[in-house]
Amino acid sequence: METTIKHITTIQTGLFAKPTGKGEVVYLQSKHFDEFGQLTAVLYPDLKADNISEKHLLNTGDVLFAAKGTKNFAAVYESGNPPAVASTSFFVLKQTDENVLPEYLAWFLNHTQTQSLLKGKARGTSIPSITKSVLESLEIEIPPLEKQKLIIRLADLALQESELRVNILSQRKQLIEQQIINAIK
Repeated sequence: METTIKHITTIQTGLFAKPTGKGEVVYLQSKHFDEFGQLTAVLYPDLKADNISEKHLLNTGDVLFAAKGTKNFAAVYESGNPPAVASTSFFVLKQTDENVLPEYLAWFLNHTQTQSLLKGKARGTSIPSITKSVLESLEIEIPPLEKQKLIIRLADLALQESELRVNILSQRKQLIEQQIINAIK
């Protein structure tokens, strides 16, 4: 089944706030993620909860899409994280269709073809930005749930393979450098 993003989600913008360093809620920013949408930082609550509307708090399964800048990616907010809100760098996509897994939506948004399409429609010269209307009108193919799960599993395995390759290359480089130092001595 093919549809558009606006028919399977509601999209809201992130919240503008100034982190205080201490608080009850995490202010999620692009710097917390790598280019694949994987968290790279430990999340520490840095906003006071009393000034934050309930509608801005992230729920498990919300998909964050980094729409500003050159590093566009999607990530799924997961249950193990502390309470958080997204910064204005993100659009928050909340599922309205139970036949679409959030992980599948994030995979689709991170796919190279989708990324190329979105980058081609970005606006702005110094800081390119993908608009809400562009994101809403993006067409997406929705396979059956079992197929979505398979796609997610394959994508996870491909990411693990990439990480392992980088780790192997790094360790091999260290080994060769140590052998060269040992040969010099």
